[in-house]
Amino acid sequence: MAPAYLNAADEVAVARFLAGRLRFTDIPRLLAAVLEQAPTQETGWEELRAADREARALAADWRP
Repeated sequence: MAPAYLNAADEVAVARFLAGRLRFTDIPRLLAAVLEQAPTQETGWEELRAADREARALAADWRP
């Protein structure tokens, strides 16, 4: 599940950076904060899609 969280959070972080809403140096902090909340169990496709949505929401709401 962690790779799905990392990928989704990274996409949101880069979009926020490009929009001027996140400093470049905050990207690793955002990714770490989102990864801390990633579930550890292995699951199927639907759970991966849900994980992607959850990670995007967490990344969008993250504040330094």
